[in-house]
Amino acid sequence: MSEYSGVRLGKLKLKGVKKHKKKNKRAREDGDDDIQSNPSTSSAVDFDDAANHGDWFRVDRFEQITGSICIEFTPYQYARALDNGNLILGSPHTPGEGPDPEEIFIAVRVSPTQIAIKSGYNKYLAIDKHRKVVGHSDAISNREHFDPVFQDGKLALSASNGCFITIDETESELPYVVARSTKAGDNEFIKIRTNINPEMTRLEKLKQSIPNEEKGSLRDCEINYVKKFQSFQDKKLRLNDNSVQSLKEAKTKGRLHEELLDRRAKMKSDKFCK
Repeated sequence: MSEYSGVRLGKLKLKGVKKHKKKNKRAREDGDDDIQSNPSTSSAVDFDDAANHGDWFRVDRFEQITGSICIEFTPYQYARALDNGNLILGSPHTPGEGPDPEEIFIAVRVSPTQIAIKSGYNKYLAIDKHRKVVGHSDAISNREHFDPVFQDGKLALSASNGCFITIDETESELPYVVARSTKAGDNEFIKIRTNINPEMTRLEKLKQSIPNEEKGSLRDCEINYVKKFQSFQDKKLRLNDNSVQSLKEAKTKGRLHEELLDRRAKMKSDKFCK
C-alpha cells in the first residue's frame, strides 16, 4: 500500500494552539465530517463577495467543490498554472474581475472527503520531491489526492504528504505553491471559489427531490396519482368531485399523500385500498 493512502486528517492543527484531549467524533458521512459546516446552519450566500470576484462564489462545504474552481491565497490573487507544470501565485486582480483561464482548475471528487485537481493544461496536481505543487500527472493516484479541511469558517487544503498548501515566500525567483507545513496558520488558509451559485444548486436539488407526480397544480397532482394507482381496467379516471381545498390544507399540514389516498379510497379507484 502506498505511503500516501494512510494519510487521513481530522481537525486542523493550528499554529500556536495547544493540543487538547481528543473527543469522540462521528464518522465522516456523505462528504460531511465533524469539522465541516452543516448545510442547515451554514451562512447565506454572499453575493456581494461573489460580485467582487467576477461571480465566483466562496465554498463553505465539501459538496460545493466540484467542476470549475479557483484557489485564492490572498485577496484577489489565485493559484496560477504554468505551462511547465509549476504552480505560482498569480498577479492581483481588480475587484469585479474573475480569475484568468490559467487560474481556473477542475475539481474531481475521488472519495467522500477528497478531491483531485486538474489544471487547464489537462494535468493533475500532485506533490513533487521538493514538496512543490506541480501539474504533471495524466491520471489520478494517491499522490494526486487533496483533502479540503473546514473548521471555524476557515479552509485549508492538505496534500497527499499530509502538509497544507501555501505560497513559498522565501523563494526569490517565483512565488511557488508548496505543501510543507503539517499545521495550518494564516499562510495556509485559503478560499476555494466556484462559478456555480450555491443557492441555485440548493433550489435545483429541492426541485429534483419533488416527485414528478407532484409537479404542477394540486389537481394535476391528484390526477397523476389516480393514473398511477388506477384499479379499473377501462382506463377511465375516477376523480373525487370535492374541492381541492382539502388538499391545500393537507399540504400545509404535511399530510398531502394521506389525503390523496383518502380521496382515492372514497372513489374506490385505488388498487391498494379497495
